[in-house]
Amino acid sequence: MTDVPGWKKTGIITVEELKKFGLIPPEERLKKGPCVIVECPEEIPCNICVSACPVGAISKEKIYNIPKVDWEKCTGCGNCVLICPGLACFVVDLSHDDYALVTVPHEFLPPKVGEKVILLGRDGRKLGEGEVVRVIERNKTYAITVKVKPELAMEVRAVWKKMK
Repeated sequence: MTDVPGWKKTGIITVEELKKFGLIPPEERLKKGPCVIVECPEEIPCNICVSACPVGAISKEKIYNIPKVDWEKCTGCGNCVLICPGLACFVVDLSHDDYALVTVPHEFLPPKVGEKVILLGRDGRKLGEGEVVRVIERNKTYAITVKVKPELAMEVRAVWKKMK
């Protein structure tokens, strides 16, 4: 029996596994401003992120290859976040001294800018609270940008709107 990667067993990919695939930008790039992280290690026939990128920062050699990102081209616009059917695109910005910004896909009615939300990790656990700083929409699909503690930037992958 061949070795099955941890993410294939659990359904949850770790930052370390993403680094092995070359899917995490260098920290120096993240400190320059917003940049996409495409957490897509599956070799599946999908390339919608490639055509969604207005600056050509995402590419694939063949339709079933893992996406490659030219992080220096990426502007962090979030188009890929809005369009990815696998909810595998995120934008991370470490350019601020005391907080980070993370843009995540959101398939429910969105919270409002300024609203506090519960931050969820890649495994669904609660990581704390963040503040919504931007909401973008395309065809009733939303991307939410939240202000988070810098140490949570690589773990926050969803938000949960607090009930009143």
